Amino acid sequence: MAEKTYLKWYNKVGYGSGDIAGNVVYAFLSSFVMIYLTNTIGLSAGIVGTLIAVSKLFDGFTDLFFGAMIDKTRSRLGKARPWMLYGYFGCAITLAAIFAIPVSWGTTAQYAWFFITYTLLNGVFYTANNIAYSALTSLVTKNSKERVQMGSYRFIFAFATSLLIQSVTVGFVAQCGGGAKAWRTVAVVYAIVGLIVNTISVFSVKELPEEELNAGSKAVEEEKYGLAEAFKLLASNKYYLMICGIYILQQLYGAMINSGIYYMTYVLKNENLYGVFSWAVNVPLIIALIFTPALVGKWNGMYKLNYRGYVIAVVGRALVVVAGYIGSVPLMLAFTALAALGQGPWQGDMNAVIASCSEYTFLTKGKRVEGTMYSCTSLGVKLGGGLGTAIAGWLLSWSKFDGMLDVQPESCIKMLHIMYLWLPLIIDVVILLVLTRMNVEGVNEKLKAEKSRHG
Repeated sequence: MAEKTYLKWYNKVGYGSGDIAGNVVYAFLSSFVMIYLTNTIGLSAGIVGTLIAVSKLFDGFTDLFFGAMIDKTRSRLGKARPWMLYGYFGCAITLAAIFAIPVSWGTTAQYAWFFITYTLLNGVFYTANNIAYSALTSLVTKNSKERVQMGSYRFIFAFATSLLIQSVTVGFVAQCGGGAKAWRTVAVVYAIVGLIVNTISVFSVKELPEEELNAGSKAVEEEKYGLAEAFKLLASNKYYLMICGIYILQQLYGAMINSGIYYMTYVLKNENLYGVFSWAVNVPLIIALIFTPALVGKWNGMYKLNYRGYVIAVVGRALVVVAGYIGSVPLMLAFTALAALGQGPWQGDMNAVIASCSEYTFLTKGKRVEGTMYSCTSLGVKLGGGLGTAIAGWLLSWSKFDGMLDVQPESCIKMLHIMYLWLPLIIDVVILLVLTRMNVEGVNEKLKAEKSRHG
């Protein structure tokens, strides 16, 4: 019997466009904040890395807090949409503020300005917006195919936005005159675009009523649990822990790839190649996302598709290492594209896998915790991305990098090879190993069958 459908094509596209807003923040910040701080403001990469790491200690608490708050919210807009809508206003303001550090201030004040604005953006506003946005996958449809399609649309927009921002930002800053004022102007433009698109996305879908979400299941009592119990529910779900781990690893991977702007500038001697490599990453990802829903149907689920895709990703990144030491940019581009093609399916069906993890908690614990469950998306993005940026800063500082120098010492060049070539390969290998254990769909089917047999 065919699953009931809930969404029109424009609902899926409208939902997916919300990741334009998300990546206006995330892609811009993760790709360019470090080089803005080191090469324009003149701050230390090591100190910036430490500040980001300290900021992440705060972030972990706010993920669970906002996830639990979404689960408890009852409003005219639903559970998640109010947080997605209003959270982005803070995102827009703090994004612009991060790239508006007063150049006339002393360095201590500049570090303080960055730390406060960065923590507010990541620990409060982006958290509320992103967890709510991800949770909508479970709240607007119960159809598993539609959830995969929503994820595919979402990440097509995400990678297209990342591609655009990574391709045009360096030139955009130059067109605005360069320097701190130009970075501030670019940040304001991106913030306004994100605010408009996020608002459109919020009103493109409608959350299902509680009775519809729980239809076909035994009645569920109103969730009355605090952060401590929410934490226990998540900690008891091994698949949630696996997804958190993969999310964190993916963001660490992204941070190392984003260090490519240093690799292009000081190793390949052409900063404009950063945009070219962005095409090699994002276009194959988008292509993979287009075919992901069909492949999920062909292989009767997401498990085999995801880990087989990452086999391709590992092979691709291993060949990037070889091409890098050979010194062939065309081969590096080709193998970068191969690796990205293999990573694509997991990006597309990730939200659907999380929805399956939420279902696992319901089947084993009898609790509906969609908002709290989707905290893994924000937690992974912020913890992994923040720590990745911090680690990049520490490694650059340890290798004697100096943003005011045109030619970096040999110790820095060697470190850039490690950061851009070796670490992404190692991270992909670890992700592949975790994905081989990630068959939550199969476990859920067994649990449902057992419940049916026992009435």
